Amino acid sequence: MKPWTSQYGTGEAGEDSTSADPQVFRDAMATLAATVCVVTCGSGDARLGRTVTAAISLGVAPPAILVSIAANSELADRIRQTGRFSYAILSEGQDDIADAFAGMLPSEERFFEADWISWASGEPRLLDAVAAMDCRVADAFEAEGHMLFVGHVQEIARSTRRKPLLWYGRRYGTVSPQ
Repeated sequence: MKPWTSQYGTGEAGEDSTSADPQVFRDAMATLAATVCVVTCGSGDARLGRTVTAAISLGVAPPAILVSIAANSELADRIRQTGRFSYAILSEGQDDIADAFAGMLPSEERFFEADWISWASGEPRLLDAVAAMDCRVADAFEAEGHMLFVGHVQEIARSTRRKPLLWYGRRYGTVSPQ
């Protein structure tokens, strides 16, 4: 990771710049509503995936997203090897999929919780998601024990009838537009 400079320090790896209590931090982050997504990679019996809430839109020219995956995970290794991943924004009622990919089921059973097809690239595409995207890795870097992958979006599938699944206060919910 490249160091950066600011009034707070250099950003060098290993620098401890916080004294915040980890549990207080977790409790504070539980007040942040986040869209529940699944990041997947691979094909056939070699598919892997994980539930994430650490994902953001990065830009529209080109369309790009940023996802955070534990650096020491098999999924991060696979994404680094293939240079591709698929991203699905889960819809209301897909709590079971979120739980399965969050580790409630072994890796080899997670894909049985929903209907999947393949993108032209061969990456898995979740049906019935609010939106799904096939991504090519444009950049990757490690920070705080996570791999941050910038994905250039190659294909998109979208539903206009579904509401997104949210994670807030350590439980699932959705939005109710006014």
